[in-house]
Amino acid sequence: MTPAAPLVYLVGAGPGDPGLITRRGIECLAAADVVVYDYLAAPELLRHAPAGAERIYVGKRAGDHTLSQAEINRLLVERARAGNTVVRLKGGDPFVFGRGGEEAEALAEAGIAFEVVPGVTSAVAAPAYAGIPLSHRRLTATIAFVTGHEDPDKPESGIDWAALARGIGTLVFFMGVKTLPAIASALIGHGRDPQTPAAVVRWGTTPRQRTVTGTLADIAERARQAGVRPPALVVVGEVVRLRERLNWFERRPLFGRRIVVTRAREQASDLARRLSALGAECLETPAIRIAPPEDFGPLDEAIAALAATDWVVFTSVNGVDFFFDRLEAAGRDARALAGVKAAAIGPATAARLKSRGGIRSDLVPETFRAEAVVAAFRREPLAGRVVLLPRAAGARPVLPRELAAMGAVVREVEAYRTLPEPTDPAELIARLEERAVDLITFTSSSTVTHFLDLLPPARREALLAGVPCACIGPITAETARRAGLAVAVEAPRYTIEGLVAAILAWAA
Repeated sequence: MTPAAPLVYLVGAGPGDPGLITRRGIECLAAADVVVYDYLAAPELLRHAPAGAERIYVGKRAGDHTLSQAEINRLLVERARAGNTVVRLKGGDPFVFGRGGEEAEALAEAGIAFEVVPGVTSAVAAPAYAGIPLSHRRLTATIAFVTGHEDPDKPESGIDWAALARGIGTLVFFMGVKTLPAIASALIGHGRDPQTPAAVVRWGTTPRQRTVTGTLADIAERARQAGVRPPALVVVGEVVRLRERLNWFERRPLFGRRIVVTRAREQASDLARRLSALGAECLETPAIRIAPPEDFGPLDEAIAALAATDWVVFTSVNGVDFFFDRLEAAGRDARALAGVKAAAIGPATAARLKSRGGIRSDLVPETFRAEAVVAAFRREPLAGRVVLLPRAAGARPVLPRELAAMGAVVREVEAYRTLPEPTDPAELIARLEERAVDLITFTSSSTVTHFLDLLPPARREALLAGVPCACIGPITAETARRAGLAVAVEAPRYTIEGLVAAILAWAA
């Protein structure tokens, strides 16, 4: 008899960095009807689940348990028995101090099929991101993972402190911040040298990571003075000495910077990924979305008349995509542009034109804005030439006006629309209230306008007071300044790469 397909997946979400989840974990999320997730599971991971999947938060923090463990077990069984594919998304690894074993037992007892998907445990990842290798040939050959928070119902401790103190080179304590004084005392009392290096790593592998180092004799006091609270790991051993040389993560140029990304959701990931790779904590708050025109008729008519067109000017990646989508919908391809010259504003637009149609731009402006395109066209004979502009509704009138003034017959058609994104601004507002935003990025004038619309008008000025902004170019910067925003960064190259480079210069 073929065994039933698993109904419940116990998935390790990894230690906090959303890039550290396994491929299998993402596959399970993509198939989920229900996701039951923890406090320590990165919120970004929920995006891998289908839009219609039920998402249930069961996070546990000290003094704040949404559901008891017994209730979580019962919830998994109930949702699975209802015929759902359930993903239990747990921080770290389900079977390393994650109580995944208890959940698996409950499922087995109920006759529910399940699969365990291991995750990268924070015991390994957090020290690695803090520059602390758990093993080192010159320093230690033994490692132990220990809970810093034993089951309070146990009659006595199950930890052999004497063995840990004298027999293990590197010790990693989970959930040990509150009990750190007792942990240090027990180790010293059972023979560990008080001068043994120790470290506390909070929010390991995330841009909020913070590391405090010391010795067994003083680490508890150092952590207290630094205000370190859970979630955090404690590392004890000679390997902690290597942090001074191997601390790679916290030395990244944007480490700890909290940056708001307002770009459209489908495009935000590129900018957020670049900033995150440099150490920033990104809050994606899409202010706009890219939508098709209300009527494709004008664009379709323009495509049908390509044989009588001399130039097509693409002003954005979106314009290229919508143009070629409609070209293909008409049963045609790039051969329809034979004999038609093409111009693209900016390297990203030119690259998309090359990838979608295999077409190289015939005109390369010196800078990536409409005025530069106009200047470049002054070298071209335009009198009587037909120029097609497939672009966003409501775009700046500079380009069609100046081309017409040079004698061109300009056919401007709406290829797409930029609309406000119905984003829930609650987290953004909370961060602004806490003064926990270091920079807001804008990649177009429309992102500025619609971002401001996300904030309550009566509180907008107070929320944004003193918060610097980074703009992709002078047009966007001017829009931001007119809105009263503090423009601290204006990219001299109007590309995502240019914006990131300008942010790096500002941070330095």
